[in-house]
Order: sequence, then C-alpha cells, then structure tokens
Amino acid sequence: MMSDKKFWVFLIFLFSGIILGGLLGELAKSVSFLSWLGYGQSFGLTEPLVLDINILELSFGVLVNLNVASIIGILIAILVYRKIKF
Repeated sequence: MMSDKKFWVFLIFLFSGIILGGLLGELAKSVSFLSWLGYGQSFGLTEPLVLDINILELSFGVLVNLNVASIIGILIAILVYRKIKF
C-alpha cells in the first residue's frame, strides 16, 4: 500500500504528464508530421448539471479531453515515477 506522501507525489506526476502531454498535443496539431499527436476525443458532461435549491445553486460538470500526446505523457510520468525512489 502506498503511503500518503507517495500517493500525492504520484498524483502530481500523473497530472503533470496529462497537462504537459495535452499542451504538446495541442501545439503539435499545427505541425504536419506531428499532427497525429493532437488526435483525441472529448467526453463528459458538456452541459453542466445544475442543482437549484432556492438559496443555493450548484453546477456540476466534467469534461475530459484526451489526445495521443496526453496518453504518452501519462505513460512517461508513470515510468519516471517508478524510477525515482522515495
């Protein structure tokens, strides 16, 4: 079982890989031979779910945008995490 510190470090690595990979995928869309890195899919709640109880209004929404580069970023983040010893 992972300790709390290791879990949070793993999440930071994972989110960093997702964000950097997604950014690189968006940048690569405009380069002809790297455009395949930007290929991806979006899924989730495109319209927010709204809960209105008169004095409080809550909006819930989740949209996940994955592309090839973000998946590669996730894999690299996991490999780097496994190489680092804590």
